[in-house]
Amino acid sequence: MLQLLRKIAFPISLVYALVVYVRNFLFDVGIFSSKSYKTPTICVGNLSVGGTGKTPMTEYLLRILEHRKTAVLSRGYKRRSEGFYLADVESTVLELGDEPYQIHKKFPDVAVAVDADRRNGIERLEAMVRPEVIVLDDAFQHRKVKPTYAILLTTYQNLYADDWYLPTGNLRDAKKEAKRADVIIVTKCPESLDEIEKHKVVDKLGPKAHQNVLFASLKYQDFVTDGEDDNISLSNLKDKELALVTGIASPKPLVQYLEGAGIGFKHFEFGDHHHFTDRDIEQFKGFELILTTEKDFVRLKGRVDKLYYLEIAHSFSATDEKVLKLAIEGLF
Repeated sequence: MLQLLRKIAFPISLVYALVVYVRNFLFDVGIFSSKSYKTPTICVGNLSVGGTGKTPMTEYLLRILEHRKTAVLSRGYKRRSEGFYLADVESTVLELGDEPYQIHKKFPDVAVAVDADRRNGIERLEAMVRPEVIVLDDAFQHRKVKPTYAILLTTYQNLYADDWYLPTGNLRDAKKEAKRADVIIVTKCPESLDEIEKHKVVDKLGPKAHQNVLFASLKYQDFVTDGEDDNISLSNLKDKELALVTGIASPKPLVQYLEGAGIGFKHFEFGDHHHFTDRDIEQFKGFELILTTEKDFVRLKGRVDKLYYLEIAHSFSATDEKVLKLAIEGLF
């Protein structure tokens, strides 16, 4: 039914494509301006809506930058605060939004701020924090800022080259805007992906001469955690009555990973950034253990007992990892 509705909405997607084209044209010819900053900025983003692994990529960069004074600036989707907000020890997930809050708790030495106005956010961070580098989360479409280094993500299962504009497809920006990226990273690749298949993907993406195309797969931990001191190995979950609760754009890789590990569960699937109501929680309260994603965990913690999450990270080949690290260090 959803696919049928998307096809019916094709005329709307043409209008959306025109709006996107005009907006980008106005930036390209200088009627709308893009501003660069003295502080190096690294943009992480995509051309489609959700599910490409932006937050794990931001965390990957923070590990590379662990010896630098680093700040992260995000929009803070569905947060209840307004304007510029800089996280502190008393900040909540409602004030920051789920993904910035996750980063804030995981990287306490990193300054995490949210602001829909990226220019204002950068300027406030430069004045208040004076970071050596600012990572801009989900900012590829924010052309009012010209980043020092732009990382474009696309999933192996749904390359932007094969996609179409919203609402018929998932593209929120034009495919040709990939030219603004310094590197294109294909995420959620099968670990068995060989060089022949990689070349096919590169040919389909058609990178510019200045662009590297790197490949990353999702790496899951072999245990779940309650975020404190209780970890349970996946092998010990096989005999438990388990609920899987997801409020992310693309839960399919996680579902496949758990099924491949021989773990049975009932999946409660919600939309991306879902705000869990008491009625939602009643559906899965009675299970022996509740497993969720790290992003959903920060919204459910304190409201659900026996709550655990499975941590994920991007995994690169040694060669691709070196390329990315050299590019990042080359900013300083």
